[in-house]
Amino acid sequence: MSVTPTRSRRVRPLALLALVLAMATAMLGGRASAGSSAAAAGTLPCDLYASGGTPCVAAHSTTRALYSAYNGRLYQVKRASDGATRDIGVLSAGGYADAAAQDSFCAGTSCLVTVIQDQSGRGNHLTQAPPGGFSGPAAGGYDNLAEASAAPVTVGGHKAYGVFIAPGTGYRDNNTNGIATADQPEGMYAILDGSHYNGGCCFDYGNAETNSLDTGNGHMETIYFGNSKSWGYGTGNGPWIMADLENGLFSGVNRGYNANDPSVSHRFLTAVVKGGPNQWAIRGGNAQSGGLSTYYSGPRPNVSGYNPMHKEGAIILGIGGDNSNSSAGTFYEGVMTSGYPSDATENAVQANINAAGYATSATAGGLTAGSRVSLRATTSCCTTQYLRHNSADSNASIAAVSSSSASADKAAATWIVRAGLGDASCVSFESADKPGQYLRHYDFRLRIAGDDGSALFRPDATFCPQASHNGQGVSLRSANYPSDFVRHYNQDAYIASHGGSHTWDNTALWADDTSWAVASPWA
Repeated sequence: MSVTPTRSRRVRPLALLALVLAMATAMLGGRASAGSSAAAAGTLPCDLYASGGTPCVAAHSTTRALYSAYNGRLYQVKRASDGATRDIGVLSAGGYADAAAQDSFCAGTSCLVTVIQDQSGRGNHLTQAPPGGFSGPAAGGYDNLAEASAAPVTVGGHKAYGVFIAPGTGYRDNNTNGIATADQPEGMYAILDGSHYNGGCCFDYGNAETNSLDTGNGHMETIYFGNSKSWGYGTGNGPWIMADLENGLFSGVNRGYNANDPSVSHRFLTAVVKGGPNQWAIRGGNAQSGGLSTYYSGPRPNVSGYNPMHKEGAIILGIGGDNSNSSAGTFYEGVMTSGYPSDATENAVQANINAAGYATSATAGGLTAGSRVSLRATTSCCTTQYLRHNSADSNASIAAVSSSSASADKAAATWIVRAGLGDASCVSFESADKPGQYLRHYDFRLRIAGDDGSALFRPDATFCPQASHNGQGVSLRSANYPSDFVRHYNQDAYIASHGGSHTWDNTALWADDTSWAVASPWA
């Protein structure tokens, strides 16, 4: 971001029969085929949309194929150590992501997701979002790319990775093929992490401006997920599924509050938005079980500029139409269609999503909010040394700590784990002996400082645990610098990328230096 219902579409008998059979297959087969890497022919989301007469014109997923016959790549990753890229495909046609290929390629270093492939064959691939009305933090004003291993899950019992969007991260395609424009009808769904969100603008997936600028009311039609109340909201405290239609997040026909749009909290969330001439709808449900609920279905908003719509046909993920990029969220799969899908089609797709078997992975490192921990270095030189704050200044470093150490040294090497100040799905570390002082980076150096309530401090003091780079303990990724991880270098502590421009980005021992054993607290 920055009306009379149309007559119901008549579903062709053969298409309706296909939908009924597909839904029965998905519901009765359920998880029984979870061990298989391929789904029954014709039962995956884009097969179902085609059967309903509203074919996919964009299909994005880093976890699985969205067509039963699809046997191509899902996404591409780029390795920090040498800049090499690797396409990650499926285990077999219609199957799940080959996450083992990513793990092998990225072992001992970090990787970024550079391309999210369009499975529809129309070439609507998502790549690094360029600057627009807002600039991103990467070179040239581009947005950051997502760290490839930041959102591990299992799907059908197979390991996979989602796309973890931290503030400043975004993907886009401004030159698309077949996406709805003007007032043409379309539909879309996305599977999201319902626990990962914020109030920033705007975590969107869908149709946006082709010049990355705000070109006026009605020039967007996307799924929005978050708890922003600046433009619109529903019941409770959020988060809500809403539609970003540009210059408005709409939860119903009115600008602002609409009572029928509920707060949703499913760990795996199905979010649906669809729109046609003077008609649109919001639907949602639990991606692990159950059907879809309709939160709104009716005329376009009663605000000037949205009827008719002026859609432009670009595709965005994780950002607003003008490249507003202060949002957070996690994306697993989603599609866009040509035509306004029937509820029956979407219900069949939801049944397939249930049967796909999305599930969480074990949390890396066991860092639980409220716990006290010490973080031990795993590099062979330094396995008796722990991350601590200095006594003489506010900087962080590593130093030896043992049972015979002074109590002040033990306390300085002890941290209280808090929910991430800048992203609740990650963590922050409060000093055990200096309450209110948090570990943060400033000019890449780690130090402790008090929370000043600023928008800069919170992400600087937030770190996202993930599988360690050397197989020991956990690695801690900076929440706002996706390529940078907490590292010790010459006894001092930094956030460091693998092979970047700073001295502390040196590739020697990087995997070991960025891996930390979560130990019992010294104090």
